[in-house]
Amino acid sequence: MPESLEALEQRMTDLRASLREATRAGDKGAATKARRELRDVEQAWNNALDAEAAGAGPGVAPSAGSQLRPRSDSPARTLSRAVGGVIPVREQVHQALTVLGASAAPKLISAAHEAFFADTIVTTRLASLRRDEERSFAAQAYARPYYICAALAHDRLTPARGLLALSTWPLEQRIVGPLGPRTDFLTQAVKVAEQIQRIQATGEQPSDAAWRLLHRFAQNVPGAHEGFGAADPERVIRAATTESEVHAADDAEQRQAAAQRARKLTDTQKLFGAPALGLADHTGTDGS
Repeated sequence: MPESLEALEQRMTDLRASLREATRAGDKGAATKARRELRDVEQAWNNALDAEAAGAGPGVAPSAGSQLRPRSDSPARTLSRAVGGVIPVREQVHQALTVLGASAAPKLISAAHEAFFADTIVTTRLASLRRDEERSFAAQAYARPYYICAALAHDRLTPARGLLALSTWPLEQRIVGPLGPRTDFLTQAVKVAEQIQRIQATGEQPSDAAWRLLHRFAQNVPGAHEGFGAADPERVIRAATTESEVHAADDAEQRQAAAQRARKLTDTQKLFGAPALGLADHTGTDGS
């Protein structure tokens, strides 16, 4: 039987404690194992929360087709529209970033949420969100299953201007290097196309906003779209994947090199960026 939200939250607390202990002890094997298990439990927690919000009851995971998008007539979607956004903005951002799979600016986050969940996110509400998340983390680290954090500039490891990410992503995924904007764009194109395919597989029709979002990506990927009709998700995936393979090795090398340096930062700085003065004088004892 699926675990309850409370049981999953307790497991996350235990795993975070294990991860901190392994990191401080320099046990990379144990830290990697704890981090992997923590990501799995966090995903299970998100699934259970989505199921509860959709009226399925606690501990019941949604199907693969509905995991990232409530049905158009689901209680969660209806309530959000009727009451003007019952779901907290940080959860809306989490939903959108989970679909996109890469760091994104507020306008894209809002467009993705409109396309696959409910209404658009008012981007002005995101101006202070990252600062609020940082204050929350500094007050009680890892108390939440995830945080809306910053993408990190590859050179100085400062917050990448205007880009939000998820704390549950590996450091490499949150690094933005010279090739990062393009490779992240291609990742997002693939993820949006795949999400549309998942919706179609359930027998539902993607929203007009979803097709508009896919079209925006397709127009900027060579070979992804021709003519004036709707973009084809499969064609977008093929074209974006083909171009991404050209940049993959160099981009991965840049991200990995930056991530190695970022591991010397404090836990807070790993998520929200180093001060602008640079890395040398701002490393902490909780990094490895």
